[in-house]
Amino acid sequence: MLTPGFKLFFGFGALAAVGAIIYGIATGDPAGADYLGVVDRDAWKGVISLGWRGGVGEHTGFIVLVFASLVGGGLGCMLVAFRDADAESVGELASTGETPPSEAPAHPSYWPPLLAFAAAVVVIGLVTHAAIFVIGLILAGVVAFEWMVTAWADRATGDAEANRALRDRLMYPIEIPVLGAAGVAILVVGGSRVLLAVSEFSAVWIAAGVSAVILLVAMLFAARPHIAKSVITTVLAFAAVAVVAAGIVATAAGSYDHGHAGDHGTDDATEVHEGEE
Repeated sequence: MLTPGFKLFFGFGALAAVGAIIYGIATGDPAGADYLGVVDRDAWKGVISLGWRGGVGEHTGFIVLVFASLVGGGLGCMLVAFRDADAESVGELASTGETPPSEAPAHPSYWPPLLAFAAAVVVIGLVTHAAIFVIGLILAGVVAFEWMVTAWADRATGDAEANRALRDRLMYPIEIPVLGAAGVAILVVGGSRVLLAVSEFSAVWIAAGVSAVILLVAMLFAARPHIAKSVITTVLAFAAVAVVAAGIVATAAGSYDHGHAGDHGTDDATEVHEGEE
């Protein structure tokens, strides 16, 4: 039996697929005897083969509709496979024939504010720089995936500790190397943007100050080995957000103009040359 979730999202996917076909044909080359390419065999071949054997008209809109169709169909298939997470269906798959107990999340989630920050980065990137826009999209995708896994693990069983252990066993092999590399990349890229946006004197003091803060925080964590994991996570998350925000502001401001000395030197040389004449 098809679930309501499957019907909804698969319907969205089918609608997007039909829209992609119509859009790909309607925005094609109108030259020729056929009206909007409706009876043009090459236009139909291009749309059906996704541009492999013919033209598809305006590419951006066609690609957006095709991917919307794929996402809608994929979500529909996933929902029908998991039966919309219906309690009775889950109970049928359990060894006892009953729905396993579950409880509400025991810890607050910091993924929603991070996703809001990623959305803000995307919006800022639309009006400032393409690289910021891409970074915002990547950040939003990563945060959405982490949020999804956390929401699933929080309701996997009725034991909060078992849920946390299940999530850690699943995500740690991915999170530790990926987040480590991402942290280094954020610090390098964001820091370089900030240092390029200020004078040489200010850049030295900013680099020294940030290094001192990192050293002091690391010493504090080392002196308190039993500090809560949530505190460390919160500090690192705020630090990453601060570095990204500073990098965005610095990128929007542009690089600092270091050419004043060269301009004065050129003017002096011109004056000397004119005096000799």
